[in-house]
This record gives sequence, structure tokens and C-alpha cells, in this order.
Amino acid sequence: MPGELDRIAQIEDPYELLRAATERLAEAQQEVTELARLRRRLIQDLHAQGMSYAQIASAAGLSRGRIHQIRHTGPAPEGAFLGSGEVTVVTPLRPDPSSDRTYVALDDLTTGKRLEELARTFDLTVSYDHVSLSGEIDLNRPGLLVICGPRMSDAMREAYEKDPVLEWERDEVGWLLRDTRTGDTFRSGQQEDPARPYDIGYLGRLPRPDGQGSILAIAGVHPEGSLGVVNLLTTDIGSLWGQVGSDRFSVVVGTEYDPDTHEPVRTELLTPLYRHDDGAD
Repeated sequence: MPGELDRIAQIEDPYELLRAATERLAEAQQEVTELARLRRRLIQDLHAQGMSYAQIASAAGLSRGRIHQIRHTGPAPEGAFLGSGEVTVVTPLRPDPSSDRTYVALDDLTTGKRLEELARTFDLTVSYDHVSLSGEIDLNRPGLLVICGPRMSDAMREAYEKDPVLEWERDEVGWLLRDTRTGDTFRSGQQEDPARPYDIGYLGRLPRPDGQGSILAIAGVHPEGSLGVVNLLTTDIGSLWGQVGSDRFSVVVGTEYDPDTHEPVRTELLTPLYRHDDGAD
């Protein structure tokens, strides 16, 4: 904005000027990215509603060639499934039994890294944070992608409790997910006898504690379940975005994995994509 540019240009301290100009440039670049994403999404939506590209061009006062160019360039609209501008990947810290240090488990690190790589393909800026050993995490921030289940954080347990359809439960066998609409329960294959390389995971967009936004929550009964959820996002994010957009929702994901590498082999949706605004609240 001209006013903001003038304000920055008038800063006398050269280091403060450099800092302010750098910060504003980063903000402007994020704005350009999100405007390009919005523009491409609008063209796709209008075309899906039955308008031809020529009609869209005429109504918008743009050339047909420009509309086609916009349609094929810029960040994909489905990236908004993860957030806009900057997102923060959150993983839990774990205690090191051999020292007083904390660490991020390799499985959590792998899942977080793949989620980061996915976000970057949509031109999102990615930062990191952690759930503390005591389970504390500030959820009242925009763009949170939290890989953590209810066991390791009271804050996340309370967030999951706001899901009107799916519930985390724990019995003498272990953790499970219950679909309160159908009564179906879903367990990890590791709980079976004999055990099999299969896990379940949760994917949902839940309200922040302050009610001023949402968080994207990912959790498996075991790390393989979380990795399976991210694998599903990597392969099917366009379909997920088309069904729920940026609305709140939840779904149970099943993951068959290689018993040697623990890499996902096949993922599947075990429940419908439950939209939380469809009379579920």
C-alpha cells in the first residue's frame, strides 16, 4: 500500500528500515500468493457452475487468453485446505529417558516433514512448533497443523472433545475411535491377535479454544496412523478440499503399512467426511 510504503521509506535508522522493508515484502508476497490462489479458485468455481471461459472473461473484463493463463498458473486452490499465507506444523516433544533432554521422535519428525513438503508445494510458508512435555500448546493461533493425539496433550484432548461425531476412547485394550452416529468403533491392527500392519488415524478441522478460527488436527493410534493421514492428504487433498473446503469436519482414516519400513501401502476413509455444520453441533 502506498501509505505503508511511505511510512517505511521515512524510517531514518538504516537497520530498522531494512528490517521493516524485509518484513513488509514478505507480507506482500504472501498477499500476492493468496490473491492468485483466490483468483484461480473463482475461475474454477464459475466454470464448474456452467460458465464458459469466454463468458467469465467477458463478465470480468479480461481476455479469454488471460483467463486461461490464470487457470493454469499460480498456487492450486486446494492448498487452502491446509491454510493461507503461513502455517505452523506442530509435533509433540518426548522425554529422553537417558538424559534430561527432550526430542522429537523420528516417526513424528517424518510425518511433520512430509506435511511441510506438502504445504510448500502450495506456496505456503511453513514454521514449526512443539507440544511441550506437559502437553501445553497455544492453539489460539492461525494456520496450525497439529500432529498430536489426546494422550499427549490435555489441550488437544479438549479440542477433540469438540468434535460432534467422532470420539477418542481408551479401554483395557488401548485407544480407539468411535463414530457416535453409527456406533462403529475403529481400532489399530496392532491391538488384534495376531497383530497386523494396520493403523487408524484422525483427520479433522476443529475450533480453536477462543472460537476465532480452526486448527487442522492429525493423530494416529500409533505413528503409522498419523503418517497414513498425511499420505492421504498428499494424494487426495483435491478431493478433500472439494468436499469440505475450509469448513470444520472430521473423518477416520485407515492405513495399511509395510511392516518392515512402516511406510503406508494403502489408505482408506473408514467413515464419511462428517461436516460439523450439517446439524451435528
